[in-house]
Amino acid sequence: MTADVHWSELQRDPKSVARLADEGDVRVHRRDGPALLLTREDRANSRIEGALDAARLVRSLTSQLVPSELARAAIKEFPWVDVLSEDARAEFVAELARAFRTSAELGHWTVLAQTVREWKATAAIYADPELAARLTKPVDGDLGPVSRPADGVAPASHSGQT
Repeated sequence: MTADVHWSELQRDPKSVARLADEGDVRVHRRDGPALLLTREDRANSRIEGALDAARLVRSLTSQLVPSELARAAIKEFPWVDVLSEDARAEFVAELARAFRTSAELGHWTVLAQTVREWKATAAIYADPELAARLTKPVDGDLGPVSRPADGVAPASHSGQT
């Protein structure tokens, strides 16, 4: 269970908020930004260890699956995969497995989340035949120079991405 408090309550009576944190997580609401989540370190460490153990198990299982079995599992979990072309679906499954293994090893789930987010955006394009046709037709002529991406913006991770 997560208790809710306001920032002013944390400032005014930190000991009572700490007691709440001993019982469970505490969501601290702020006016000037997103809420903060206050949790005990031992609980956070247990969550991380549990997630990594589960990830390692799933990583081991996915490495033993035939790609078509992994594709069927992906379609069950991510129904939007069904609108991808067969080649794009195979590419998604390969990238999903690689991103999962990478995330599990690093203990950093943004790699997996970004892969899923990018492919979901790609599926949205496949779902709109008119948009897909416009984006996949040959480009006539030179469209001019391409500006350099802003710092922190990673290049596209797969050819199916838009």
